[in-house]
Amino acid sequence: MTGPAVTPGGGRRTAAVVALIAPLLAVAATLETTVRHFGTFVSFVLAVAVVTAATWYALTRRGLLRWLAGAVAALAALTMIMIGLSLFLTQAAMLVVFGVASRYALGAHSAAVFGGARAQPVPAARHGVLLINPWSGDGAAARAGLDAAAAARGIATVTLGPGDDLSALAEKAVSDGADVLGMAGGDGSQALIAATAVRHGIAYVCVPAGTRNHFALDLGLDRADVAAALDAFTDGVERLVDLGSVNGRIFVNNASLGVYAEVVRSKGYRKAKIRTWGRLLPDLLGPAAQPPDLAFDSPEGPPISGVSLVLVSNNPYDLSRVGRAGGRPRLDTGRLGIVAARGARPVGEFVAKKFEVRSTAEVPAGLDGEALMLTPPLVFRSLPGVLRVRVPRSSSPGRRPAALTRRDLNALVRVASGQPAV
Repeated sequence: MTGPAVTPGGGRRTAAVVALIAPLLAVAATLETTVRHFGTFVSFVLAVAVVTAATWYALTRRGLLRWLAGAVAALAALTMIMIGLSLFLTQAAMLVVFGVASRYALGAHSAAVFGGARAQPVPAARHGVLLINPWSGDGAAARAGLDAAAAARGIATVTLGPGDDLSALAEKAVSDGADVLGMAGGDGSQALIAATAVRHGIAYVCVPAGTRNHFALDLGLDRADVAAALDAFTDGVERLVDLGSVNGRIFVNNASLGVYAEVVRSKGYRKAKIRTWGRLLPDLLGPAAQPPDLAFDSPEGPPISGVSLVLVSNNPYDLSRVGRAGGRPRLDTGRLGIVAARGARPVGEFVAKKFEVRSTAEVPAGLDGEALMLTPPLVFRSLPGVLRVRVPRSSSPGRRPAALTRRDLNALVRVASGQPAV
C-alpha cells in the first residue's frame, strides 16, 4: 500500500539529478560521434540496415538463401559492434546509471509514480485452496516443493491429473468452501482459475510455476521464489485488477492472432519451440505467404486488413522501460493494448475498451499461450477491476524501473527540486 508523500532527502535529490543528467550525456555522446566521425556513423547505420534485412531473409527463407543471409547478418552485426563499440558502452553505462539512480531517487514511492492499484491488507484465508499443474514449467511446482510449503501454511492442495478438467476442479473447490483460490501454473492455467474466482466473487492468488509467468511478473511477484507467493494466502494484500476477454473467454496476459497463433497450434511446438519457429516462418512470412484473413477498424484511419500479426493485451505493454521492456506498468487501466503488424512492419498500435476482428473463417488464436480456434467476429473486451487478486505483503505490486517518459522525468524533476515524487 502506498504511503504518504514524503519530502525527499539530500541523497534522493542528488540521485534524481544524476538520473536526469545521464540521458543527456548519452545524447551528447551520440551527437559528438555523429559530428566528428560522420563517415563512421554512416557506416554504422548501413551495418544496422544490413543486419535487419539479412535477419529477415534468414527467418523467412529456406535452404541456401537462409544460410547465406544468416552469414551476412552475423558479419554485419560484427561490423556494427566493432564500429559502434565505444558508443554502445557509453549508452549502456548511461542507461545503467539512469536506472539505478532513478530507482533510488523515487524510492518507496515508485509504486505510486509508476501506477498500479492500491493494495489493502486482508485477513488470512479461512479455507485457501491451491490448484497445481504439475507439468507447467517442466515441473516447477515439484522443484519448489509447493505441496509441503502449502501444507505448512494450512493451504489445501489439488493436483491436476491426466484427463482432469482444471475448471471443474476449481468449481468443486469453491463448492467445498474455498474462500481463496490459487493456481500454480502458467498463464493459461492462471486465466482459468481467475475466471472461476470472478464468477464466484472470491479472491485469487497467482503462484508463478509456469514457464515465463508474465502475469506474475506484472503483479510484482518474485518468479525466482515460487513458494514465497503462497504467503498471499496467509499474510497478503488485495487489489483489483482487470481481465481481458474474447468471445467470452478470459485471458490474463494476451491473445495473439496470425503468425504466433499458427506456430503455437502446430504439432511439436511444445517440445521444440525454436525449431518449430524456424520450420514455419518461411511459410508464414516468406514471399509466397498469404496473410491471415483478418480485418479490423482502426480508430485513426481506414479499416486495416492483410496483417500477419494482431496482439491484444490485457492492459497495454510498455516497451520504453529500462530493464523491463515489454511489461505492463499497470493492470488496472480498463484498456486493451492492440498491436498489429504486416510482416516486420507495424501498421497499428492503440488502446481501446473494446476491439473487434473480422474474418470469413474460424481464426486460430493463442490465448495466454494456449492454442484454440475462435469463431468470428472476435470481440475483445476489457473487464475493469473484476479480479480480486492477493499478493504477499512483501511483494511490490505496481513498482517498475523508470522510463524515459514525460511522467517519470517529471517525477525526477520534482524530487530533484525537493518536492515529493507524487
